[in-house]
Amino acid sequence: MDGNTISKSMSCLLKPHALGATKALIDQNKLKSRVVEMGAEITANFADRRLTVIAVSNGAILFVADLVRSIDLPMQLDSITAYSYSGTKSSGDVKIFSDLKLDITGRSVLLVDDILDTGRTLSKIVEFLKTLEPSGVETCVLLDKPSRRVVDIKADYIGFEVPDVFVVGYGLDYNEYYRNLPYVAVIEPEKG
Repeated sequence: MDGNTISKSMSCLLKPHALGATKALIDQNKLKSRVVEMGAEITANFADRRLTVIAVSNGAILFVADLVRSIDLPMQLDSITAYSYSGTKSSGDVKIFSDLKLDITGRSVLLVDDILDTGRTLSKIVEFLKTLEPSGVETCVLLDKPSRRVVDIKADYIGFEVPDVFVVGYGLDYNEYYRNLPYVAVIEPEKG
């Protein structure tokens, strides 16, 4: 396969319609507006606490970048890597792959993730963070999909509730593609 063929193949994969992504479920303007609102709410609620924001990589990176710029407080920022998905299916087995660089002992932690669906990943990370003895752990998600919940967990801050559809964009992916879409779209991956 030559360079042109690879380039054409990759460009097809990155187009929003390549694997069936539909029009935006949540457009850029709604995303921006809601993230600013969430930042103001978090600012008010954490005003008298020592805040450490922890992003769940890779999905929450775009969301957390915009969110922390909307929080008007001194804070620390770190990330943790965990996953349980392959394609559109959750394995049910959550793996945490990175330690924090920061010491969160005695600090107020805000764990930020892209989506809360089954609840397995978020609850496993919260459980892990609590072993590091922060003063508390609160959770923030861009999207909440309560119809898929199998673990009893609710996020403290929620951007949008979404139906049981597979979504991509604004950090969310399908096999690591589509994270760079500036909006959230529904996708129906190819069968087979």
